[in-house]
Amino acid sequence: MTYTHPVRTCQATDPVAPWLLLAHGAGAGQDHPWMRGTAERLAGHGISVATFDFPYKAAGRKLPDRAPVLEQAFLDAWEELWAVLTAGPAGANPALHAFAGGKSMGGRIASQVAPRLTPSPAGLVFFGYPLHPPGRPVDRRDRHLPLVGRPLLFLHGTRDPFGSPDEMQALADRLPGATLSLVDGGDHSLVAGRGRGTTAAPDAAVRIAADWMRGLTPPAR
Repeated sequence: MTYTHPVRTCQATDPVAPWLLLAHGAGAGQDHPWMRGTAERLAGHGISVATFDFPYKAAGRKLPDRAPVLEQAFLDAWEELWAVLTAGPAGANPALHAFAGGKSMGGRIASQVAPRLTPSPAGLVFFGYPLHPPGRPVDRRDRHLPLVGRPLLFLHGTRDPFGSPDEMQALADRLPGATLSLVDGGDHSLVAGRGRGTTAAPDAAVRIAADWMRGLTPPAR
């Protein structure tokens, strides 16, 4: 592996809880209150979470790396997560399931590398998928999504400038295995009203994500 910044975990109390590798968005790293708060809320709902910093953020730079660098970082973080999960004398629990996803850019990168992730993720979770840049609806970022081949969950604010509710519904309707959950009044961070862009995803959205992931995880034997 070339990635040198280890994943950080926030574990649920259940030792065989599903895992989510949650990648950060373009503007803030894994230490941002939104990332930390969302990870803690997911853990409280029975989903263990791993986060990491893309290389540019770990180096203290503001501009994201080019796509190949971001993709390799996600691949390396996924490999590292599974190395941690399978460490120990007994190896991996056969019921262990892991999901890939992220906030905004992090989710997009997860979707771009999903076919290359080994083991394959049980599904992908997107917190505010950046369907297109604000004000540029023709510059779509969804051409690769039909190739993912895994269940997809889109959690999206109705006031998100990166994709309108109608655009996101049309996207979900044409993707097999896709589910869309809209957050009324939510911005690109799914947050409505005061605290936009600074706090964790709303608990209702977190519960939906947790229930969706647990619903795709077979019970432990």
